[in-house]
Amino acid sequence: MNPPSSPLPHQRLSRRQVIQMFAAASAATGAASLSPLAFGAEGDAAAASGYGTDPVLAKVYTRGEVWPLTFNEAQTRTATALSDVILPADDLGPAASAVGVPEFLDEWVSAPYPDQQADRPVILKGLEWIENESKKRFNKSFADLELTRQHAICDDICDPDKATPEFKEVAGFFLKFRSLAAGGYYCTQEGWKAIGFVGNLATATFDGPPPEVLKLLDVEQTVA
Repeated sequence: MNPPSSPLPHQRLSRRQVIQMFAAASAATGAASLSPLAFGAEGDAAAASGYGTDPVLAKVYTRGEVWPLTFNEAQTRTATALSDVILPADDLGPAASAVGVPEFLDEWVSAPYPDQQADRPVILKGLEWIENESKKRFNKSFADLELTRQHAICDDICDPDKATPEFKEVAGFFLKFRSLAAGGYYCTQEGWKAIGFVGNLATATFDGPPPEVLKLLDVEQTVA
């Protein structure tokens, strides 16, 4: 299966891209929730309800056409900034926002499926906390902070095991957000390239695993 082509910032995602990204993110997060703490899980319900009919995968839908989207402008800015802190542009690939991760996250929390519905209040309340904490500490929105100050906030919540009691709960949000952002990022062509994954390629011959892989696994090639 070919990876979904990656959109430019703010370019709409096709429904096929969204479904492929959902599948990749679900695989990346594994169990129903990686968050050790259900931050914000008691509130809010998505505007959409029920599964509805399957979308036509060959059609490009307008954003919000299949189910109502969630993020407002402020939430989009915060999610974009946080995504880029977690997955910045570097020599291996572009930033998360350049391959549509914020748009994917908006689709994720808006989808009327059980896992997405469970994640919705966690993500929304987490983004609200990030914004409030930024204004509390630095009197600026998170998206407007210098990178070092963005890092200062993220450093306090990036590890639930090391977070102090006041940040323990919101650290569960950060873990969930990071997992979803990574799941969306690494199912794009740019994400594949960043980790050196080439996908399914036809070859004329198969010479077995590379010697360095066999050595690493401490096994021998026995099939001619």
